Amino acid sequence: MTFPATGRRVLISGASRGLGRALARVFAANGDRVAVHYGSREEEARATLESLEGTGHVLVGGDLTDPAGAGAAAVVGTAAKELGGIDVLVNNAAVNTPHPPATTPFEDWVAAWQQHVSVNLLATAHLSHLAARHMIDQGGGGRIVNIGSRGAFRGEPDHPAYGATKAAVHALGQSLAVALAPHGIAVASVAPGFFATERVAARLDGAEGDAIRAQSPFGRAGTPEEIAAAVRWLASPEAEWSSGTILDLNGASYLRS
Repeated sequence: MTFPATGRRVLISGASRGLGRALARVFAANGDRVAVHYGSREEEARATLESLEGTGHVLVGGDLTDPAGAGAAAVVGTAAKELGGIDVLVNNAAVNTPHPPATTPFEDWVAAWQQHVSVNLLATAHLSHLAARHMIDQGGGGRIVNIGSRGAFRGEPDHPAYGATKAAVHALGQSLAVALAPHGIAVASVAPGFFATERVAARLDGAEGDAIRAQSPFGRAGTPEEIAAAVRWLASPEAEWSSGTILDLNGASYLRS
């Protein structure tokens, strides 16, 4: 199988802003055509689309908590139709809302877990299955890259469902790596530490900003562009032998062996 280095058809979930926007831009700059997915932030997703280099990019809306209907199946189906297939899937869509166990009422706790499992884990699983079917039918191989988290390893005391679902995403990626390798599809995950986006700007600019930056011996937070560059490499032809990996991207803020 020959997997192309450029000109590929790329679906990125949760690409309206932040890391998703950086991912869309790095693939577009590579000469790929990108399907920019959004759940509810259509205006921001359109801004992402309009910022991309090249032509042939498309906007795809859909609620990923719905596996059928206008949800995951429609998102992959529309992306494949508009792009003429799917070569690369980046599972970036995620939620991360606080629910500390000692102070969160049980009803809110249940709701938080249901939301995190639906978006972070099940949507990733469903999109991966749907996209992989397209890749298999097309022939030629493919790439799936999951956005995991450092929190899967070090723990997330105020966001336990986030840490747990990201650990599950890592495990899912490794299972898929073994299952899909005979079809030339490589699957990998990245585990970023804290990185700067619009969503966390207030935290970085506020009282806890110095402590967050001090987590890394480099004395700063990461950038979406640094994460996107690693994802671009994992989606490249050269990265096939890295299938199954979980790549730490945390500026030495959390070390494991």
